[in-house]
Amino acid sequence: MKITFLGGVGTVTGSMYLIRTNRKNILLECGLYQGKRKESYERNRKFDFEIRRIDAVVVSHAHIDHTGNLPNLIKQGYDGPIYATHATRDLCSAMLPDSGRIHEQDVRYVNHKRERKHLPPVEPLYTEADALSTLRYFVSVGYERPVEIARGVQATFLDAGHILGSAMVLLEVVEDGKHTRLIFSGDLGQPNLPIVRDPTPMPPADYLMIESTYGDRDHPPIEDVKEKLSRIINQVVKRKGRVIIPAFAVGRTQDIVYDLHQLTDEGRIPHVPIYVDSPLAVNATEIFRLHPECYDQETRDFLSEYREYDPFGFYRMHYVHSVEQSKELNEMPNPLIIISASGMAEAGRVQHHLKHAITDPRNAVLITGWQAPQTLGWHISQQEPYVRIFGEEFPLKAEVHTLYEYSAHAGRKDLLAWARPRAEFIKSAFVVHGDPQPAQALAAGLRDEGYRQVVVPQRGDKFDL
Repeated sequence: MKITFLGGVGTVTGSMYLIRTNRKNILLECGLYQGKRKESYERNRKFDFEIRRIDAVVVSHAHIDHTGNLPNLIKQGYDGPIYATHATRDLCSAMLPDSGRIHEQDVRYVNHKRERKHLPPVEPLYTEADALSTLRYFVSVGYERPVEIARGVQATFLDAGHILGSAMVLLEVVEDGKHTRLIFSGDLGQPNLPIVRDPTPMPPADYLMIESTYGDRDHPPIEDVKEKLSRIINQVVKRKGRVIIPAFAVGRTQDIVYDLHQLTDEGRIPHVPIYVDSPLAVNATEIFRLHPECYDQETRDFLSEYREYDPFGFYRMHYVHSVEQSKELNEMPNPLIIISASGMAEAGRVQHHLKHAITDPRNAVLITGWQAPQTLGWHISQQEPYVRIFGEEFPLKAEVHTLYEYSAHAGRKDLLAWARPRAEFIKSAFVVHGDPQPAQALAAGLRDEGYRQVVVPQRGDKFDL
């Protein structure tokens, strides 16, 4: 058994790992690499393996950095199964076509500039139609239901507690009479997140692949976030302002909606209109409604007590579908709350809402997750005096608050706690899905916990297991 690290190493994007046995080739993850435009296009377009020799694909969850290159894989000739949990498949039915539309829009913009320079047009990595075709190849599997994905290879999905349908993947391989167990953490969630269950304890295994997004730091306690959220909203409502929340369409938006629902019913915030203004978030929320089997006990108890409402569509919540409705929000009277994608404020309708809100000191902007450097969300989180939106500078007078408690990733302490019970049994641990500093920091922590061999692989590295 051999593993080749093709992506999701030295970075938090483009997850992709090739598992080879004597008989079969398994692709674990097929994520989109996201970086500079030209570099990303070339890296995503070319696969470092023979596509037609892949026997099965397994994906841990629906985020684009784990599934976003699947349509390109299919486009280039793969016609085998793509194994995922039920909720992951359903989320991909919304997220992959949305990704295809973005590729088409980006290429139209690029080709417009190339035409003026008399350069030939470029093709999108894939289209919305390519993404829709990809959905035919998904095979949905429930948690803790072992399935033979190829001869001598069995996969089991265990709840990773990251987003709806997220999974850690246990691969069991039998070759030449030898039985090998490899556990891949996927993106591990932090305990006590709203809606989803806590991560499943690490199962027995011979080898470990563990994510390290926050391998060098911890988050503020999630238990404190509702109190902070209610305090901010009450202050803004008192001064008749509005709250703008840039939020990722899948996971973060639903967590915030759920907490706002509870705070309203508990009387901790007033009845104020709340708008979710993101087409993808609206579609994803409908999918969240379809998968109560993924909910944690707290959410189930809440649903049991408030049967007349669902946690994502209570009577003060409005889901915005059209561009016209979105524009109307900027003319509506305060107070109100707008949750809109993207989470780093780099694209989508949220930029328009920020443009209309950040110059008024009555308003507040809530940053709810890590912001990549130099994104609009990052500039706002740094509370710079002026920020640029649509090429124009605006004074940042609105209050800015950061609520990093909503991160869907486990922090350093939780990653080590999850891995600790198996330290003496694991032959080798591979630290992936992290920038260099967090990955090295987590590797050092695993060694301190008693792991004998810990490797931080580079792209292209191969290891025999």
